[in-house]
Amino acid sequence: MNTGMGLIWIAGASGLLAFFTSLLYFLRQDRKFIALSEKLELIGGSSLVVAILLLAYHLFGVDTQFSYVFQHSSSDLAWHYRLSALWAGQEGSFLIWTGFIFIMLAVTRFTGAGRVLRDTDLFALIRSVSLFVASVFLLLLALKNPFSMYYLAGAGIPEVTNWNLFAEPFVVSYGQGMNPLLRNLWMAIHPPLLFLGYAAFTLPFAAAIAGLVLKDSRWSELATGWMRVSWLFLTLGIGFGAFWAYEVLGWGAWYWTWDPVETSSLIPWLTATAYLHAKFRFRQGEYGFMLPMLALVSFVLVIFSTFVTRSGLWVSVHSWQDFTTEGMIIASFLLILTGSSTILLARRYFSEE
Repeated sequence: MNTGMGLIWIAGASGLLAFFTSLLYFLRQDRKFIALSEKLELIGGSSLVVAILLLAYHLFGVDTQFSYVFQHSSSDLAWHYRLSALWAGQEGSFLIWTGFIFIMLAVTRFTGAGRVLRDTDLFALIRSVSLFVASVFLLLLALKNPFSMYYLAGAGIPEVTNWNLFAEPFVVSYGQGMNPLLRNLWMAIHPPLLFLGYAAFTLPFAAAIAGLVLKDSRWSELATGWMRVSWLFLTLGIGFGAFWAYEVLGWGAWYWTWDPVETSSLIPWLTATAYLHAKFRFRQGEYGFMLPMLALVSFVLVIFSTFVTRSGLWVSVHSWQDFTTEGMIIASFLLILTGSSTILLARRYFSEE
């Protein structure tokens, strides 16, 4: 049985049900739905963490019956490159990113402003929005499963299954290994830092949405802490990435050449920096419109960066592939985020007028 594939399905079903049951609380005003949603969230998050550890185990063992392992690991790779293979491909990077969202959501419940606001409608809506974001990533993982496996089809030709848990695995005799450009120490540092920063943007976005919907100014108490986390990890990720590009890509004396994908990761860093500055004025009763706008725009720009990186829309050394079903889902997600954010901000702007 393909345990990893099953874990992804369990996480996907649990995450989606956690989102829907969290919405039922607002329809029925019954706390039992919150309790059920939290249990489902725990199941989904635990399944993802175990899936991450299992995928790392397969990469270290070079278990080439899995297509992801075949494409990104090999027996001649050093241990830190086999670990880095965990985020070398789209499937692995989405798995890590989604796992971070669940972990951060769990941490929020027991620390800082999240612990203070835990029993409020504000926090319940923050959870709902965060779980919606996580559900989209879980859908991408279900469609492009990191545990897709080779098996022998009827004609004796190896094919890949993304749904059959009980297919007889076909073990390839070797692994292709990681792209030579990725075989660098920075590969073990740069991507996970970026994914940590990207994942942390989810909570300020969710908090801003909840604050605008419920007209509750306490949203910034939770959002600001996570915006600082986002800013820190994104700063480190961009900085280390610049060193990596300088060393590997031979860009001469420059650490930055305004590569489209590099620039798309810099822009949310700028808006996050602006948010942290605007927060000081927000405490004095100013920037009531600007602060939530910056929180929303920062996350929308992160998803935009993800879209252009993974859809092949922009020509870049960072581009992953051409436009596919996954790219269409991310594009639709981006439109939903942009549309809902624009409507809420417009309502806030005209109510101030």
